[in-house]
Amino acid sequence: MKTVRKYGWIAFFLALPFSLLAKHASSTRSGAAAGPGNSIISGAATGAWNKALALQGDSLYGALDLQQEGLSKKAFQYAWKGYCILRHRRQLDNPGVLTICDFSQSSAKKRLYIIDLQQGVLLLRTYVAHGRNSGREFATRFSNKPQSHQSSLGFYITSNTYVGEHGLSLRIAGVERGFNDKALARNIVVHGAHYAAEDFMETNKVCGRSYGCPAVPDIESEEVIETIKNGSCLFIYHPTPKYIQQSRILNGKGA
Repeated sequence: MKTVRKYGWIAFFLALPFSLLAKHASSTRSGAAAGPGNSIISGAATGAWNKALALQGDSLYGALDLQQEGLSKKAFQYAWKGYCILRHRRQLDNPGVLTICDFSQSSAKKRLYIIDLQQGVLLLRTYVAHGRNSGREFATRFSNKPQSHQSSLGFYITSNTYVGEHGLSLRIAGVERGFNDKALARNIVVHGAHYAAEDFMETNKVCGRSYGCPAVPDIESEEVIETIKNGSCLFIYHPTPKYIQQSRILNGKGA
């Protein structure tokens, strides 16, 4: 994997949001556990926590040179916030890795980013396909419905691997009700595909499309899957107003 930037001190940031929440725990209602998205916390505590996350996100985004790598700042900030919430809830068995799929970009771009948060390393940036009914070069339509052949936005937690018709594949569980919680039932998985590879795009100009799965180049699929499997955070982003405004994770209301 290609190391773009490495900052060992980034691991220090990971504890800060949780320390800040603990500091404001006394402002919660009696008996409620402090934390974003799964408790009632004071407006001051929520504001302080969001401010801390934004500052950390800015620092990480700059340190990893993600703007130069083509990842939008909004996509990273949202991914960072959701990751911190899921980690605080202890839903991530593999919290050292954050994967971001930026569907605001053209499918001709390398728009999948795998970040090692413990070491402060952008491990890999590669191509990723969107669903065939989500759009051609750009994904503009998204659905949680079976047989829609569209991609689903939001936060996922990676699960176990299996070998199927696409070879080694990775199940992903959507954790946002109404947006991606039917991913397992729809058989939405990470898998390799020839139509996501660079040589395919040399002829077709853009990435091919899947039935809704975030398919990656077959030559890199094993590396991607082995890196992010078993409980890491995957965020599929697009600036669709409905998702941004109604995501219970992004808006601190739970899944």
